[in-house]
Amino acid sequence: MNKNKKIPLSIPNIKGNEWKYVKDCLDTGWISTAGKYVEMFEDEIKNYLNAKYTVSTMNGTSALHIALMINGVKEKDYVILPNVTFVATANSVVYNNANPIFIDVDNDNWQIDIGLLEDFLINYTYMDDNGNCKLKKDNKRIRAIIIVHNQGNICDIERIIEITKNYNIKVIEDAAEALGSTFQNRHAGTFGTVGCLSFNGNKIISTGGGGMIITNSKKLYQKAKHLVTTAKTNPLDYFHDEVGYNYRLVNVLAAIGMGQIEKLNEFVISKRKIAEHYIKKLTNIGDISFQAINSDVYFNYWLFTIRTKKRIGLQKYLISNNIECRPIWTPMNELPMYQNNLYFTKENVSKTLKNQCLNLPCSTNLSKNCTEEVISKIANFFSIENYD
Repeated sequence: MNKNKKIPLSIPNIKGNEWKYVKDCLDTGWISTAGKYVEMFEDEIKNYLNAKYTVSTMNGTSALHIALMINGVKEKDYVILPNVTFVATANSVVYNNANPIFIDVDNDNWQIDIGLLEDFLINYTYMDDNGNCKLKKDNKRIRAIIIVHNQGNICDIERIIEITKNYNIKVIEDAAEALGSTFQNRHAGTFGTVGCLSFNGNKIISTGGGGMIITNSKKLYQKAKHLVTTAKTNPLDYFHDEVGYNYRLVNVLAAIGMGQIEKLNEFVISKRKIAEHYIKKLTNIGDISFQAINSDVYFNYWLFTIRTKKRIGLQKYLISNNIECRPIWTPMNELPMYQNNLYFTKENVSKTLKNQCLNLPCSTNLSKNCTEEVISKIANFFSIENYD
């Protein structure tokens, strides 16, 4: 490979009918929110996930915003979420004038720590006479929990649903990273009342920008569809019956999505092969370890991530060798706007993971030569004494 060429972290793989479908949009003039590809893309995602309903949106953040709204999240409510996630998860809560409560993550699989979640609910909340879960500290309602499938992995979500059912807490899935991942042969995004996907440029399939709301509830589907289309009551009349949002996905981006989803199974297989190669070659190098995977999980390996106490030095070394890499998300409690929010933890695993975890190049079209180059440079780094 060209030593001066940068190896990117995770980029779109445009190799199918994307150009053909986009050209059709341009040739016919259907480039905005109306057009056949929006509905076709929604149907393809719905069928792939074996879900009943899907509503496309302009991005994953808008999908989360609406998901919380249709689940009844209101001003001053609380929403529980893992402390390790992309900031959009927490922001979507604030968009609804609610407040995030952060729970630390598991040291092995890096998903929300279910034991901690249960401890928090037992010791810090109570059920009022109306069957609502309230925080003891201020008597405000805990309305929902967002389960984030971090890096595309999935925790024991059935256990979470069983726990939260006793507290009348709605379960929403942030499956932005987990398209193609399953738990007990069931797709991420189909366990909670609502699931949300993202089709950002670095996701396993991309429309450039875009998201999707997934639900098996006709009522929630109808409400979501109404809200993302500016709450317009009649397609031929400009009458809107509540404050809605112009969150619709446009036809030309849905056309790209159609080309992408036709290759989704191939992309997942490619991600898994890259991950298997990394694991095989990096095992026993330095102190490197990997994210634990439940035996019931089929992991899409959206981003391949290693863990090492030398993360900072390794990251600098790889970047200096034209290999793009990055740490996982900064924990939410370390961000200035959320540092005063309630954070429930015992060992602050989130901070440790941020200091030790590094995402490696894993584009679906990453060549074996590039993978070997990354592995070689990592091995070389650990052979250098006192590199900092």
